[in-house]
Amino acid sequence: MRTLRALGVAAAAALLTASAATAAPSPPPPPRPQLTDAAVDKAVARLDGTVADMMRRTGVPGVAVAVVHDDEVVHLKGFGVRRTGESGAVGADTVFQIASLSKPVSSTVVAATLTDPAQWDRRTSLPGFSLKDPWVTDHVTTADLFSHRSGLPDHAGDLLEDLGYDQSYILDHLRLAPLTPFRASYAYTNFGLTAAAEAVARAKGTSWQKLSADTLFKPAGMTHTSTEFSAYANAPDHAATHVKNPDGTWSPRYVRDPDAQAPAGGVSSTAHDMSRWLRLQLAGGTLDGRRIVPADTLARTHVPQIVSQPPATPTARTGFYGLGWNVSYDDAGRLRLSHSGAFELGANTNVTMLPLEKLGIVVLTNGAPVGLADAVALDFFDYAEHGRATTDWLALAGSLYAQMDAAGRSPTDYAHPPAGAKPARDSAAYTGTYGNPYYGKATVTADDKGALTLALGPKPLRFPLTHYDGDTFSFETTGENAVGRTGVTFADGTLRVEYLDADHLGTFTRQ
Repeated sequence: MRTLRALGVAAAAALLTASAATAAPSPPPPPRPQLTDAAVDKAVARLDGTVADMMRRTGVPGVAVAVVHDDEVVHLKGFGVRRTGESGAVGADTVFQIASLSKPVSSTVVAATLTDPAQWDRRTSLPGFSLKDPWVTDHVTTADLFSHRSGLPDHAGDLLEDLGYDQSYILDHLRLAPLTPFRASYAYTNFGLTAAAEAVARAKGTSWQKLSADTLFKPAGMTHTSTEFSAYANAPDHAATHVKNPDGTWSPRYVRDPDAQAPAGGVSSTAHDMSRWLRLQLAGGTLDGRRIVPADTLARTHVPQIVSQPPATPTARTGFYGLGWNVSYDDAGRLRLSHSGAFELGANTNVTMLPLEKLGIVVLTNGAPVGLADAVALDFFDYAEHGRATTDWLALAGSLYAQMDAAGRSPTDYAHPPAGAKPARDSAAYTGTYGNPYYGKATVTADDKGALTLALGPKPLRFPLTHYDGDTFSFETTGENAVGRTGVTFADGTLRVEYLDADHLGTFTRQ
């Protein structure tokens, strides 16, 4: 036999690998179903009590739940009220905003338009949409944008939506957002996915709304599902969105119109309609004996496209993102698909499926995210698999949402100026019009007492400024992505808005 020295290191390694492969045992068998009907039945039987307990602990006003097993809807029920202060009860046909649960619904729509899984890898071509790097613009595909691997920053464009800009403006201005490495970095972006979906609709010569209805909602009998806010708002039986008050009660104080990001977050639906979609997903694209979505184009949505959650420890599991889905595998090798939806202005949803077990659950709520939707789903699967809850899922999910809320807040406590704070200059030093290529125009005005107001966005939105220290002021943010008080600093003919500057796009120049 030739020596390793004579072969060289690379050739030797190849030879040893080939030898090992020849000697290696056959691969392990694929995972097999493990859940019995009895185990699922027990988990379903305690579901009502779980929901009632979590509603009591959180105060969330309304919930609707659907469970599908072996192509049957084994649980379908509403809980609580559609709107606090009124008697209307939540039912199986109550329409909820489903927030980012729209993403796997939208990937189902796209899958229904394709004839080959490779078509997911077509270049995204949409007038008015480009990215900062021309090469990336020329190569980014539907799959790249549906799996959040385009390089766009986390939630790129969302703050433009909060300020009142429409979809056209937002998609056009994503060309200014900085990019991380293409297909090598994950960042969750509503408007990247929206651009891809709109491009698919345009290629079909129709609108996203009509494409969704014609390819999925109508064929699947999802009669109360829409991608248009007006359909939700005008539905007689719809659940108002609620936020938690300081005293622990809940109120329908805000209205969330997500039309600008309809494919990513604008779907509204019911537990009944979502149970039909669950059946379709778990049956590989068929429903009631009819093929609605090609099996292979739908299966592509369930395949990992990029690592979204690297393992924190050597024994931890890796989290992936597919096409509109969170994708993971359990200790038994079974595929688990899930997605949450959250509007800080008043909605929280979850879908979780074990396709091998033909088991799935969807939970819709009309309260801002405090963990209830996710916890109901996690608790349900815990009982189905282990016959018990392995942890307090509501406490865990609630704490994670609280951490995410806190992470966006400024480290500066603008409500308490520092001792010896410097006075502001005369209001005339700050007033005027400022421009920004991404966020548009900002105007600072003063009333007859010198109090300053900052105007942002196309409408515009007006924010009274409170002095903090020297040339730094603050205001209370509003909208879906509100982060409490944020800073506004004037310097050398510019103003910088702190919470708009995460990607270094938040400085405005006096005009």
